[in-house]
Amino acid sequence: MSKSIRVAVLGASGRMGSEAVKAVDAAEDMELATTLGRGDPLERILESGASHIVDLTVPGATQDNVAFAVENGLHAVVGTTGWTEERLAALEAQLAQHREVGVLIAPNFALGAVLATAFAAKAAQYFESAEIVELHHPQKVDAPSGTAARTASLMGQARRSAGVAPSPDATESDPGGARGAVVEDIHVHAVRLRGLVAHQEVLLGSAGEQLTIRHDSFDRGSFMPGVLLGLRQAARRPGLTHGLDGYLDLGL
Repeated sequence: MSKSIRVAVLGASGRMGSEAVKAVDAAEDMELATTLGRGDPLERILESGASHIVDLTVPGATQDNVAFAVENGLHAVVGTTGWTEERLAALEAQLAQHREVGVLIAPNFALGAVLATAFAAKAAQYFESAEIVELHHPQKVDAPSGTAARTASLMGQARRSAGVAPSPDATESDPGGARGAVVEDIHVHAVRLRGLVAHQEVLLGSAGEQLTIRHDSFDRGSFMPGVLLGLRQAARRPGLTHGLDGYLDLGL
């Protein structure tokens, strides 16, 4: 099979980036055009003839990287966190001027994690209580994780649409923040522990029963099928897609 998707990997020296380099290099329908590390000029992407980028850098760099890609007509698959509502709005405005470009911003590339989030959003409307525990390695720079924030957001939206009240909680004093962050009325608790990679539990409860939806990534290789799926689909999906579920037919 001839290689047709020329890919530049940004953040190639990182844990995720190095896995992406191997995955792209091994894919029959892709070609690794170039790799960039911290401080490398973005112009190298254009010199390499890449048609797509994978951004696995840091929150402080990702917005400029993606803006550069869009401005130059390159499709982008992004796994870096830090995409606030304001940043997403700015990106959508830029994409409106480059309607042929597709950008996927995915809080998580593990297909199991994407499915778990979708299941949680569906199930959350049927339970009185809902909370999330996310567990990651201690090098992770953001908390809560992008996956947990997105899961909570989708769960909260589903609960409001169904007329479900916020989870009951009689807490009156929490000076240490033991109840965790609150995203869309969902409490999210972050654990950072040596030996972990990426794990999440959604806890749903009603009188007399509990449902737990858990996903575990034990190796960063678990994210690579989603990265490759994003690269194969981005050119066919112009505009901004937030979440790998936008490329999946979940039928939920």
